[in-house]
Amino acid sequence: MKELLKFITCGSVDDGKSTLIGHMLYDSKLIFADQERALELESKVGSTDGALDYSLLLDGLMAEREQGITIDVAYRYFTTSKRSFIVADTPGHEEYTRNMAVGASFADAAVILLDATKGVLVQTRRHTRICSLMGIQDFIFIVNKMDLAEYQESVFLSIEKELKQFIEIFPHNTMTVIPVSATVGDNITKASEKMPWYQGLPLLSYLEELELNRSGKEEDFILPVQRVSRPNHTFRGFQGQVEEGSLRLGEEITVYPSGEHAKVARLLAAGADTEEIVKGQPVTICLDKEIDCSRGCVITKHQVPELENMFQVTMLWMDDAPLVEGKEYICKLGTKRIPARIVKIEYKIDVNSGEQVSAERVMKNEIIVCTLLTTEKIVFRQFSENKALGGLILIDRITNMTSACGVVERAIKHLDNLSWQVTDITKELRERQLGQKAATLWFTGLSGSGKSTLANALEIKLTEMGKHTMLLDGDNIRLGLNRDLGFSEEERRENIRRIAEVAKLMNEAGLIVLTAFISPFAEDREMARSIIGDDFVEIYISTPVEECERRDVKGLYKRARTGELQDFTGISSPYEVPVHPDILLDTSHDTVERSVSCLLKELKEFL
Repeated sequence: MKELLKFITCGSVDDGKSTLIGHMLYDSKLIFADQERALELESKVGSTDGALDYSLLLDGLMAEREQGITIDVAYRYFTTSKRSFIVADTPGHEEYTRNMAVGASFADAAVILLDATKGVLVQTRRHTRICSLMGIQDFIFIVNKMDLAEYQESVFLSIEKELKQFIEIFPHNTMTVIPVSATVGDNITKASEKMPWYQGLPLLSYLEELELNRSGKEEDFILPVQRVSRPNHTFRGFQGQVEEGSLRLGEEITVYPSGEHAKVARLLAAGADTEEIVKGQPVTICLDKEIDCSRGCVITKHQVPELENMFQVTMLWMDDAPLVEGKEYICKLGTKRIPARIVKIEYKIDVNSGEQVSAERVMKNEIIVCTLLTTEKIVFRQFSENKALGGLILIDRITNMTSACGVVERAIKHLDNLSWQVTDITKELRERQLGQKAATLWFTGLSGSGKSTLANALEIKLTEMGKHTMLLDGDNIRLGLNRDLGFSEEERRENIRRIAEVAKLMNEAGLIVLTAFISPFAEDREMARSIIGDDFVEIYISTPVEECERRDVKGLYKRARTGELQDFTGISSPYEVPVHPDILLDTSHDTVERSVSCLLKELKEFL
């Protein structure tokens, strides 16, 4: 079987990436006759004055053909007499950088294009950094449109010098620069007669000869478990793709994070029994005994992966919404999905100079180094050692969009000397002593909805019933514990986090905690729920904004509508309505007494 090379084409917009690959396929006779005929017909109504528009072989979306740019990643498989290839043709426009990063994540090598008439641009540097971030260490820079630069050697040498200086800051195995005209076909599949001063190989020949640096030792074996197959009581297999090494029948394996050992009783690949499995195969492993293993676990042979819950990571931010410290996401590392929080933004990386720039907020397409905290320890390896266990993505918990992709640089172990102390007097003992079930009753709703009034009235009623309570009011907390916090998005999130931590401690003391905070963002309330746990009860006071404004004794709504108050929830700042609150209450038409009575009925299952 021919060796497979997976490579990406990237660079700034309109640098000729699709045209380059299209011309390569056309000249090498690697397209079908009907594709060639379709190319000839479509080129007549395109933007090339009737000449063949080779980019049409790659740009398949209607929007791509209309605008003359690449938007989505186009994958093409082709083979020559020496090697097989999969190429990911990726967009150059800054708006679609996330698509480019997706293509880079699968590639062994990067073909980065730049316009000879424009030189090295910001997007060229950004794409090079992203390729390096994704672990690519073989770089081919294509100086395209040499025909527009009149094939001048001086133009090429100037760009080549700048690229060689730039690439030195990145770890790399190979780097070359090739002068090309993608439209004309110079130095793509054969040497150009118009550039006799270039003595190197044309692009296709170079790709055929490129020696890849294959990482991983023969004795290594890594399989992140994707699924546990249990079709009946007699069969239990652990399925996934082998990311490193090989495994044979009878060999001993270790499952992490549990650390349990077992021997291989049966191996299946493509549905058939086999004696050995190797890297790249989707497989099923059956063991000689029952062990604790599920999706997200990792099966290894000799090496011991790391196990930690705090990491330093380098990430490309891809979300339209800015990143701020404290926000929670779903982290996917290997096959493990787990809640995670960015606890600190260390710095941004300037795409031009590589300098470290301090930052409190990160915008789309910026590269950052930050500290990531997961809710429990997970199995990982440094990305430089293993891509499968060192690469991660962050998923927005509300929109389900991929917000970032990144790599694990190292574990942060400064919490190793800290551990949660289990006291002899437990929460359950305190609850029995107080004769109640601890809970945090989290009132949320617009300003003026009646949160504080209801929380206060409910606490009075609970106290009359002999319950032990504590009311945490927003203004009181702001005047004390959180007086160092302002009202920016980051500080509001930190305000909620601290309140949740305090409520959790009070629940440990067996108390019923009542809180009255607007807490307008769903992700903040989810963060509070994740901190407090099963004791969290979300009570949404759904009073309409018109009624809230009518009750406005402080005149806050009036000031917000005149612009005197900025970012006022319900007017100039959004309130994200709870989708499935534990208790829903509208105070528009009921008295406080009736509302409290309704609350007590609803709370019976929680208290």
